[in-house]
This record gives sequence, structure tokens and C-alpha cells, in this order.
Amino acid sequence: MRLTNLLRTTVSAAVVGACAFGLAGTAAAQSQDGPTTIDDIIVTAQKREQNLQDVPIVVTSLPAETLENAGVRDIKDLQILTPGMTVTSTQSEASTTARIRGVGTVGDNPGLESSVGVVIDGVYRSRNSVGFGDLGEMSRIEVLKGPQGTLFGKNTSAGVINIITEAPSFTPGYSAEATVGNYGQMGVSGSVTGPITDQLAFRLYAGRRVRSGFYDVDTGDGPRTNTDDQNQDFITTRGQLLWLPNDNTSVRVIADYTSRDEYCCTGVQIRTGPTYPFVDGLSAGTGQRPPATGFGPLPFSRQAFANRGTGQDIKDMGVSIEANIDMPSLFGGATLTSVTSWRDWSGDIGMDIDYTGADIAYREQDGQYGYSVDNLTQELRLAGSNERLDWLVGLFATRERIGRGDSWFYGPDYTPFLSFLLSAQLNRANPALPVSPGIIGCFSRPGQTALFLQGCLAQGGTAPAGPTAATGPGFTLGQGFADFYDQESTSFAIFTNNTWHVTDQFDITLGLRYTQDDKSLDAQQRNLNGNGTTCGAFAANAAAIGGALGSASAASTIIGNACLPWSNFAYNNRNIAEDFSDGELSGTIKASYRLNESLLAYVSYARGYKSFGYNLDRVQTGITPVASLLFPSEVVDSYEAGLKMTLLDRTLLLNATYFDQTFTDFQLNTFLGTAFVVESIPELTSRGVDADFLWFTPVEGLSLSGGLTYTNTEYGDFTAADLTNPGNFPQLSLLPGSRASFAPEISASASINYDRSIGGGNRMGFSLAAKYMSEYNTGSDLLPYKMQDAFTTVNGRISIGSEDERWTLDLWAQNLTDEEYVQVAYNAPLQGSAFQSTVQAGGSHPGTYYNQALDTQTYDAYLGQPRTYGATLRFKY
Repeated sequence: MRLTNLLRTTVSAAVVGACAFGLAGTAAAQSQDGPTTIDDIIVTAQKREQNLQDVPIVVTSLPAETLENAGVRDIKDLQILTPGMTVTSTQSEASTTARIRGVGTVGDNPGLESSVGVVIDGVYRSRNSVGFGDLGEMSRIEVLKGPQGTLFGKNTSAGVINIITEAPSFTPGYSAEATVGNYGQMGVSGSVTGPITDQLAFRLYAGRRVRSGFYDVDTGDGPRTNTDDQNQDFITTRGQLLWLPNDNTSVRVIADYTSRDEYCCTGVQIRTGPTYPFVDGLSAGTGQRPPATGFGPLPFSRQAFANRGTGQDIKDMGVSIEANIDMPSLFGGATLTSVTSWRDWSGDIGMDIDYTGADIAYREQDGQYGYSVDNLTQELRLAGSNERLDWLVGLFATRERIGRGDSWFYGPDYTPFLSFLLSAQLNRANPALPVSPGIIGCFSRPGQTALFLQGCLAQGGTAPAGPTAATGPGFTLGQGFADFYDQESTSFAIFTNNTWHVTDQFDITLGLRYTQDDKSLDAQQRNLNGNGTTCGAFAANAAAIGGALGSASAASTIIGNACLPWSNFAYNNRNIAEDFSDGELSGTIKASYRLNESLLAYVSYARGYKSFGYNLDRVQTGITPVASLLFPSEVVDSYEAGLKMTLLDRTLLLNATYFDQTFTDFQLNTFLGTAFVVESIPELTSRGVDADFLWFTPVEGLSLSGGLTYTNTEYGDFTAADLTNPGNFPQLSLLPGSRASFAPEISASASINYDRSIGGGNRMGFSLAAKYMSEYNTGSDLLPYKMQDAFTTVNGRISIGSEDERWTLDLWAQNLTDEEYVQVAYNAPLQGSAFQSTVQAGGSHPGTYYNQALDTQTYDAYLGQPRTYGATLRFKY
């Protein structure tokens, strides 16, 4: 009966949540009263309840108390509990990326779908950023590693983060908590649940959290007034109804709303290059961190520079309806499941583009920069089982619309700053030419000649009048462009997943899924207020520039700097209309054999699929916009072989899995210095071992767990001819044969938890969770200055409260040792160059376009969070 099943499920979830705390693919004990065997760990990785040790998949199962003890409130917090997983944010919280086994999707381009799927209460979130926020009351989180497309759909080629929140209960109850911490952190939340009738129950949750920023901001020229950055200020609500109309039917309705009104994120300089004097000269104060001796790396600092605002206004809302109908007479007993969802997400963002105190370029938070995702999904599944077969068939359909707005504003320092850059370049070739803020008008003067251009440059553009005066136009002051991209997509899939119990020990699982995707793009690229005029004037004077500088290639470089994507006249009133359709068959086959009650061996093959898409940005080769913004689909072939052992009277878990994954047409989203562009890399391989353990020790209330992921994630060899756009190869020339970014060789987690009665109806406990990652590169172009050294983060908590959990006081700390590390490093726009225009015969990286001795680039970074600490008081009835 559905009511009986519900009560059984509720009890099971409560038992696991109370007794098991998980880490590295496991769950472990937390309550002194709960079960102390591995058999109590239940997962739904195959859309049915199974013991963790019976599932031939690498799964990290994390129940509610584990997440609470580790301070997990969103998916970014989750990574400390999961080896082989990293989560990073860049320009804003709307640009958040999850990676598993070194594979993931950078979140700056909304046209690019996720490699790691995020599923919340059975609803797929099509972009990682759409799934990142306060998760509220969680029942558990399951992290599935490797392709999971058969049951969880496309865009799960690297894995799935499956989140299950607390359901309504027919037992009345309420809870509340209040938190205070450093950086002005304050938070309150509460929930209430209970019956409305004997067939209808509800649950309501609401939370509000605020915190000051982690960065100190020098506002330079202004008008920014906020002197900190990466703060927190959001509210979230979630309401649920659970309806049991009869013994065979349950219907769960969930509605949620989250609003964030914050400012995030500025970067900080980790290496300041030779363009520093120009920034310094144009800004109030230094404008950025002064360079180190020899332009080497800078010491770690949270001092940022931004004269413009970095506001982010994010709204996320949705409704889902899940219905389960038991059909006892159909095929010997089957269950029909329907999941319907509508979601709407939007982000309105402001940005200081140059991340300095100088007023060079910015994006206003005026509704013209950001993106929105409107999504409607429908899934139907019919599943059943008998003694020899567990079967499942299903349909999935979705309609999605993405709207992206992009804009660009020129500050008054843009024209003189670019003039400094160009004149410094000319000065290196000819020291007689001065470095000056006034030469743009030399190049853009109508009807310019080589002779007069030489005279204008020799005077630094300071001649007051006459044929050598710099009378040409500079760049637009204020808004330069406003583009809008409208991508519509529909996707339809049919799938099946079936396990044949060949014998009591031997199982074979076969899953297949066919997906058909249709996408269209309509875009309007619009220059405003005369933007593009200066670029056009440079281009018109190409012959004069070549004559004055002595070569056409030198002229091409100068014109290229004047005709960057945001200033190129080729985007005047440019319209784009594209559409494409593609279908893909994916699936899995697994074989598992239980050698005895304590040992399961398995092998598996899976093929995953990640849909094609469009670059929703201005993309050009040279100064010519590319004809098509389309990039192809990505596929992965994955092989695994594993052992799952349950020992010591079923109190010790030891699991190990070897994996070998090959991605074809891997969708790499990289910043080319002027735009984020998706380029398909012919091949990426990820090979290694996942291992984990869990021990319910003989000591009452003490549990230990840990895990390790060894990964060798490398790009295959490729040349420019293998790329969709061969012109992107110079900036990607460090990739062939190299370890991928965000792919540490070693990622290890460990945890200890102790909780027991201290008498008088009270209990006390503590927990520690740690994560180690070996060195890795944080930039998709693998530039050496973007390397992050090996580091370890530790979270800790001490708890005291009543045995019935009516009240609990937690003293907690995140990043307990205040580890200093970089999330993502990137090239500061317009501030130097890393790659050269020709292949380097010698230097630090011969055979590529990079030579560290010639690197003039300023590098910025988004930093990891510092140590935070505080206290949380909870009440539950």
C-alpha cells in the first residue's frame, strides 16, 4: 500500500539520517541509538531503493546529519565530503561549476550545458548555476560518478548530484535554528510539518542568511561605494503538500522560491604585469596591487580593486508534481511515476570588467547583462520486478528557453589605457616613439597617411593642430553595445533500465536511452552610440598604418586591438538565426557477481551524451565574426571494474573501483582574453581509481570514514586543424598531451565522528572532516601562473544537546586552518598577453605559442573562502 510504503520509506530515511554519516562514497554512523551495520545504508542511484553495497556504481551517499555536521548548505560546501569532486564560482554565483574526476563545464557560457547533472527531488536542473543555492532541509545527497545518462538523462556525462529534500510528514513537528558567526554572519531558518487531513500533509521551510564579504575592495576612481565583496544576502522558501488519496497513490507537490541580492565577485591580482604603470597612472591610488620584483607571483591577499559595482540579483522559482501509482495487477505488480516540473531562473549582474581602480570598462546592473532559464519537463516511468527481473521503461521531454543579455560600457580611461598599450608596444620596437595616452586619434584620423601618422606617433599625439594632430575619434564613452541571445530547445528521450538476476549471485543490467535534441538560436548584436566608429577608422587607414610601421602584420596587430569584439564595427545591427537537430543513443551494461555475502565484484560499460549548443557571445577570428556559433555534441565511453566489501560483522566497508573514460569532442569553455568560447577538444581521457572505507568502530558512537580518488585526466594530442575554429589553437596550444585543469592527481577525504550520551538526558559529540587535493591548474588554458599548490581544508564541529534533540548547540568552523587557495585564475582583460603570435622554438614551452619569459599578462583570481566560525542553536519538536 502507498501509505505503508511511505511510512516504511520515512522510517528508512530517518534511520539512515540518524545513524549514518557519509564520506567518500559511504555513509557513517552519527547517532548513538542508530544501527551500526553497513546494511542500513540505502541509496536510489538506480531509481529504486537498494543497499549501497548491492549497487554496481560508485556512489557517495550523504544523509542529513552528515551534511549538517560538515556545514553543507549548498553544493559548493559538498565537495569536502566527496573526493574527486571540485566546485568553483567565477564572475558571480551564477557562474558555478561542478567537476567529477577532473571533468566538468565552466559556467560562464549559458549556451553550454552541464557535464555534472544536478537533480533536486527528481527534477533535472539544466545548468549547474541553476542548481546552486540554499538547499534547505535535506534528507540526503547522492553523488554518482561516471556517466549516468540512462536514468538521469543527457548532460550527465561526468556524473550526477542527486539531492533529496525532506518530505512532509503526518507526524506534527517543527524546528528552528539561529546562527551567528564572523564576517557578520547571521542566519535564521525554520520549518513546520504535519497533517492537514488524514490524507494530506504539508511541510513549510523558510530561511534567511546574511554575511559581509570576504574581500577588501579599493574603489579607486569610483563610483562604487561597497568596500567589501562576495557577501551573502538571500531568502529561500519551500512549501510542500503530500496527498495520499488511496492506498495505491501518492502525490507530492513542491513549490520553492529563492532571492539573492548580493555583490559578487571581484578578482584579486596574483601576478601584476608590465601594464601596471598605466593602471596606476589612470586611477586614484595604485589601481591594483603593485608588481613583485621581476613581475613574479604575488603573495596571497584578499585585497581587491574595483571602481564599479558587482551586484547580483538572482531569482529562482519553480513547481514540481510527483505522482506514484502502484498497479498490483499490471505485470505482476508495477509502479507508474510521473514527474512534472516548471522552473524559472534569472540573474541580473553588474561587473567591473578590468578589476582595477581605473575606470576602463564595466557592465551596469541594469537588466541588460545576465541570463534567464525557463524550463518545463515531464518524465514518465513504469517500473516493476519479479524474482528474476527488475525492469523500468520511461519517457522524458523538456522545453527550455534561455535568454542572455550582454552589454559593455566604456569608462573614460578606456581610450587612454588602450593608447598606453599600443604606444608601449611601438616603443619596444622603436624607443624613439613615446609611451603616451593620446595616440588613438593618430590611427583613427580620417584620410591618414603614413608620413603624417609617423609624425603624430613621434609626438605622442600631442600636436595641437595640423596634419600630425591626433584628431581622429576615440572610443565611445558610456554604453558601447547591447546584445541579446534567445536559445530555444526541445528534447525528447525514451529509456529503459533492466536487471536480470541470472542466478542468486549473478546479475546483468542493460540500459538504453535515445535522445533527440532540437535547438534554435536567434540573436541581435547591436553596437550603440557610435561604437565601432573607431575600429572602422583604424581599418580604413590600414595602408597608412602598414606604411608607417613598416609591415602589414604590424598594422594587423594594431587594428586587431582597436577591433576587439566589444568595439568591432562588424557587429553593427548584426542578426543571427541558426537551428540544429541531433539524436544520440546512449546506455550501459553492467555485470555483478556476489562471491559471498561480504564481497561483490562488478564490471560495467556506459556511453554518455552531452548535447550540442551555441556560443552565446561575440566570437571572431581576427576581426571577422565567425559564421556559426554552433559547437557539436560531446560523448563519453566509460569502463569500470570494482569490488565492494563488507567486513567485520558488516561494520566495515571497503570499496574500490578502476575507471577508464574517453571523452570525444570534449566541450571546453575557455576565456580567450576577449570572450568565453566553447571549443571542441578531440579527446580527453580520465583514468584512475576511486576507493573508500567506512568503519562503525566498537567504541560506542565513534565512526571513521575516508576515501581517495586517483585520477590521470589528460587531453589527447591535437593540432589547429582538429579544432572547430583553428584560430583558437594558439591560446590552447598548452593542452595537447597535458593534464586537464581542475584535475588533481590525488583527491582524498577523511572524517571522524563521535557522539554519545553524557548522562542527565544530554549528549555531546564532535566531528572533523578534511579534504586534500594535490596540485592542479585552475585555468582552462593551463598557463603556469594559474597553478594551485596542494592544499588541505578542514571543517570541525562540537555539539552538545539533549538526547531527544529538542535542543542542540553547535560550535563550528569551516576551513579551520584558514587555508589560502585559489578557486579560479584568469587573464586580466587587456592587461598584457600570455601567448605569442608564433610558435616558440625555445623557452619554457617549446613547440607551443607560450614562453614564460615573454609573458606580460596580469593574472587575477577568484579565491577560496577563508576561515569562518560561529555558533548555531537548534530546536526540534
